[in-house]
Amino acid sequence: MKSCPFCKAPVKRKTIEHVHRWGKRLFLFKNVQAEVCSQCGEIFLKPAVLRLMDRCTATGKVGRARVSIPVISLPDKVSA
Repeated sequence: MKSCPFCKAPVKRKTIEHVHRWGKRLFLFKNVQAEVCSQCGEIFLKPAVLRLMDRCTATGKVGRARVSIPVISLPDKVSA
């Protein structure tokens, strides 16, 4: 892919970290090869990369490291 289908800016191949949702669980994948838009930051992953992520999470093949993140619940109504 040479340009972003959304903003038409150039897309560059990069190694990124990617948060992958599997059901109600989140997984952080490191060292992911992706194409990233240089303007809007949209990330594009190859189907083979996504299938590998799905296979790792579905089979329970998870890393040993853990990351803790805060969970923040916003109020139902937010005033302007």
